[in-house]
Amino acid sequence: MPVDTARALAAAPRTTEITWTPEDVQLYHLGIGAGVPATDPRELRYTLESRLHVLPSFATVAGGGAPGVIAALSMPGVDVDLAGVLHGGQSLRVHRPLPVRAAATRTDRITAVHDKGKAAVLVLRSDAADGDGPLWTAEAQVYVRGEGGWGGDRGPSADAREEQGAPDRTVERPVREDQALLYRLTGDLNPLHADPGFARRAGFDRPVLHGLCTYGMTLKAVVDTLLDGDVTRVRSWTARFTGVTYPGETLRIRMWRGDRAVRVAVGAVERGDAPVLAGATVEFTRS
Repeated sequence: MPVDTARALAAAPRTTEITWTPEDVQLYHLGIGAGVPATDPRELRYTLESRLHVLPSFATVAGGGAPGVIAALSMPGVDVDLAGVLHGGQSLRVHRPLPVRAAATRTDRITAVHDKGKAAVLVLRSDAADGDGPLWTAEAQVYVRGEGGWGGDRGPSADAREEQGAPDRTVERPVREDQALLYRLTGDLNPLHADPGFARRAGFDRPVLHGLCTYGMTLKAVVDTLLDGDVTRVRSWTARFTGVTYPGETLRIRMWRGDRAVRVAVGAVERGDAPVLAGATVEFTRS
């Protein structure tokens, strides 16, 4: 089996030194659609270096290099075809606000391999810290088609709950035709998001938007709509990627606000609100 569970779980953590600058933060924010309108003071918090704040989801690309999905495929015990791989979900917990410039150490390791029958799900945990202490802990769930069925642990079941009642807020966010081409400059060069031929081999009729781009766009919408634009209030952000977004579509983001958490559901407007993100929650602190 291309996924050697015992070897993957026994492998030593992989440590990488990473750095980022305000320009990296600005590029990420532009990649998830910030800066419209360009002179809006609320958008300048994401795009102008003199008043820059870091959206926590920047952690998923901080330091450049291979993103979580591709990083997982380079770990010991994993030898699979990239065309059979999908990003199944992402969680992120920030331990303190992210600085606009930093040098940090990121440690990656496979913490679980689940047998879903027709697929295997790898869980890649990444911890980052700088000289002042921990920065974030992230987990990427990597869905590998055709690699299940060996009788292993199925892992936790997906949260299938549906929100009751009308959402507290609903916003729509357009996805530019060139959004994936811009976002991939943050480091995720998976051809699924740019090469039509590769996308067809992976089972899609055209390139799809990065799941982590939708993830970042959604978090920004929650922060801007319900958290007064204050990125420092975010404590965690978790979502399952239940479908894909195509460049040129519109995301409909529905939000249900609780005392310290916002539940979120995202659909693609042009495809009848076809689900894109589900089981999604932003935990936050009170202002």
